[in-house]
Amino acid sequence: MASQAGTIPSMRHVAAALVIVSSLGSAACATYSDDLVRAQRAFEGSEDERALAIFRILEPDTSRLSEGERAHYAYLRGMTDFRLGYSAEARHWLSLAASMEQKLPGSLPPEWAKHLTDSLKELNESVYTAGIESLTNSGAAKSKASNDDVPADTPSASDTPAPKKPKAKPSDDN
Repeated sequence: MASQAGTIPSMRHVAAALVIVSSLGSAACATYSDDLVRAQRAFEGSEDERALAIFRILEPDTSRLSEGERAHYAYLRGMTDFRLGYSAEARHWLSLAASMEQKLPGSLPPEWAKHLTDSLKELNESVYTAGIESLTNSGAAKSKASNDDVPADTPSASDTPAPKKPKAKPSDDN
């Protein structure tokens, strides 16, 4: 019987360890939700760069969020990118948010759903009229668009030859 009595406390230790591990696991999930709340506060406070930084840190762990939280993440991330001018990324995240809202109606507040629809419509229209290049984050698309306003007979900077360097004078040291 002594051997049985010796195993009972160790089983209690195992059970206690399992309780501790499971509580740590749920606490870790809470921190992902907390990060989402922090990012949302930054977004709502127009601290867009801060919000984007939090979203980028949270991105690899979005699978640990609930479906509703993932819809919130996608919407907030897309709108943050939209505000900052990252149009291609905004379109990606807003499309995901729209898909999640369609799959799980009511996952986004009605006001968010309206902003989502309007912003995604604007981005899609840009792609449909000017092509996917219109969503680039570089200045290339903007400079191409501004060149369309210049008359065709006006030489561009790339058409103008570079100024010639003056020839070096031979030295009289010979």
